[in-house]
Amino acid sequence: MSAEIAAQLISTSQNVEMVAEQPFYIPMTGPAARPRRSLKHDDTFIVLDSHGDIGASAGGPDGLFNADTRYLARLELVLDEVQPLLLGSNLRDDNSALTIDLTNPDVYDQGRIVLPKDMLHIVRTIFLWRGTAYQRIGIQNHGDRRASFDLTLLFDNDFADLFEVRGEKRPRRGIGSAKLLGPADVALDYKGLDEMSRHTALHFDPRPTRLAVNAATYHFDLEPQQISSLFVAVSCNKPARTQPVRFFSGLLAHRREMRRSTAGAASIETSNNIFNEVLCQSMADLNILMTDTPQGRYPYAGIPWYSTTFGRDGLVTALQMLWIDPRVARGVLRRLAHYQASSVDPLADAEPGKILHEMRGGEMAALREVPFAQYYGSVDATPLFVLLAGLYVERTGDKETLAELWPAIEAALRWIDGAGDPDGDGFVEYQRASEQGLANQGWKDSYDAIFHADGRLAHGYIALAEVQGYVFAGKRLAARCALQLGKREMAEKLELESGLLAERFEQAFWCEELDTYALALDGDKRPCKVRSSNVGHLLFSGMIRDDRARRVAADLMRPHFFTGWGIRTIASGEARYNPMSYHNGSIWPHDNALTALGLARYGLKHAVEQVFKGLFDAATYMDLRRLPELFCGFRREKHRGPTLYPVACAPQAWASATPFSLMEASLGLEFDVERGEIRLRNPRLPAFLDQVILRELQLGMSTVDLCVRRHGEEVSMEVLRRRGHIQVSIVLAH
Repeated sequence: MSAEIAAQLISTSQNVEMVAEQPFYIPMTGPAARPRRSLKHDDTFIVLDSHGDIGASAGGPDGLFNADTRYLARLELVLDEVQPLLLGSNLRDDNSALTIDLTNPDVYDQGRIVLPKDMLHIVRTIFLWRGTAYQRIGIQNHGDRRASFDLTLLFDNDFADLFEVRGEKRPRRGIGSAKLLGPADVALDYKGLDEMSRHTALHFDPRPTRLAVNAATYHFDLEPQQISSLFVAVSCNKPARTQPVRFFSGLLAHRREMRRSTAGAASIETSNNIFNEVLCQSMADLNILMTDTPQGRYPYAGIPWYSTTFGRDGLVTALQMLWIDPRVARGVLRRLAHYQASSVDPLADAEPGKILHEMRGGEMAALREVPFAQYYGSVDATPLFVLLAGLYVERTGDKETLAELWPAIEAALRWIDGAGDPDGDGFVEYQRASEQGLANQGWKDSYDAIFHADGRLAHGYIALAEVQGYVFAGKRLAARCALQLGKREMAEKLELESGLLAERFEQAFWCEELDTYALALDGDKRPCKVRSSNVGHLLFSGMIRDDRARRVAADLMRPHFFTGWGIRTIASGEARYNPMSYHNGSIWPHDNALTALGLARYGLKHAVEQVFKGLFDAATYMDLRRLPELFCGFRREKHRGPTLYPVACAPQAWASATPFSLMEASLGLEFDVERGEIRLRNPRLPAFLDQVILRELQLGMSTVDLCVRRHGEEVSMEVLRRRGHIQVSIVLAH
């Protein structure tokens, strides 16, 4: 290995000019030189390129991360000073491991080929488990002569905070160091400005031929057809000199653990093999995003930027999965209740009763260089918490969990009626409490996402349309919960309040000239008369009048919204419409999913079918059949796929859960625990599905397997298997 390669060190400083109006902007600095792949287990995730390297090519947020800190910034494989050639890379279907196949290029020494191309087959197998990244590098000589070569792994770390990786600048950093612990072990250490010590341990098996603090070199002499292997384990914050488990033992344990975690959820099988692939990828992605917390399993929002507890994302994802696995909702509700705000903290946008928006465990959060250690700057998480709690109880009949959650539900309702409505007009509003917080605090939280018809940004206390819908639905569901707890007076009060809210909302938000509702009211109570997809969430909430719901739905399905791939966030023709923007014209799968549930609520199944087909068709063009966080809102053209958004997270929890919401909307699934009945209300299957089989569909202690078949625009249903007392019926009425 040359001195030049041995001396290479990675630099992670990013000279990115941040958008002044939007703190914590995620910059796109250039195209990725190699596609990226990611793995996750609990609070640890890893982003690698298609060769299995970290930090070897530009354009990606590479690294091994734990609790919002990067524990490895470089791990690059070189073969006699050159990079190997890629044959292919594949994630296992369950996302448990990444396998990369490589071979050697022609390797020269003094102008003579000493290693002909395609002589070596190199297989890298990588998995992540319990805070450690494991890698096996297998090598076989397929040539007819002995192969002599050096294989070197170059490694380094910066212990960068995730927000530094995203582009935030820091005037000062802690102190890093590296040392050899023996012939097969290296320690990389960092003492942060928060006085926390962070450690990365690298263990090589067998011991390398040469080992330095940033490189491990193995010399091989392989006979024809001979196979050899080496193993690398990189651990985050493990006790000093702790030996990782052996590779194959860890891999088997990891896969068993993954299988156990999904046991008990319903499964779906359809007549369309491509859609089956979409469903399998979605469930695999949701499974790796799930994190075991002290309060239960929680779906972290997405990789790489949002691999942590997000209130809104977790609530919406759990809502989307409620019919297929209600245990997710229980974990989300218990965790968010545990972290519910109990005091006022302007920097964290915290007020008693508010539900968490985001929590971070990195150095910058600990030092309050960013406000997200426990940050409460979302206006919708609190009503969504109440809403999900009510839906969970209806789905499961779990009165024990309801009793446990009730104090948190009451505190959330007090916030909704109190600090959440600072001017007392009956609408829940937001305005950040400090300049460090998020300017917009609904799900469209870009700085420019809430605006007037002429493009002017909304200011002051802002009341978002969809948030009022969440409050309406949340109070109605909380009223039913109160009745179950014997609190009749409170139930009547909540029912009355929800009705009054619906009346006020119609008067303040309806825009007759637009045939839809305003996006928001600004601080002067002026409506933002902008056509937005937020009204789809109003359909989901069930708050709006039936006649206007149909007008809203018709508008959402017109070409200025519906592209053929899905519904845009903002209609074309609006002042800030941009199909390549984050929130002002792009297509978000979860946004479409909630809209589809709303369309189904109002009996508009033809529109559900259009949305379902558009997103399914989009998924067929996506890498791994994986719906990303968002994609661009250009109109669909023949013989072309959708246009990707460059820094979209994939996997992203609520995007991964979208196919399950679309199936729920299409079938019209309803669960009645008291009657022991599952109903399919106005079921309809899209043209690409002739048959759907649901297995282990649970209601109370009973389960059922169903088969639904399409006959033109009608369906038939067959009960394949029943365990316990459960009824299934089709309801053909709105």
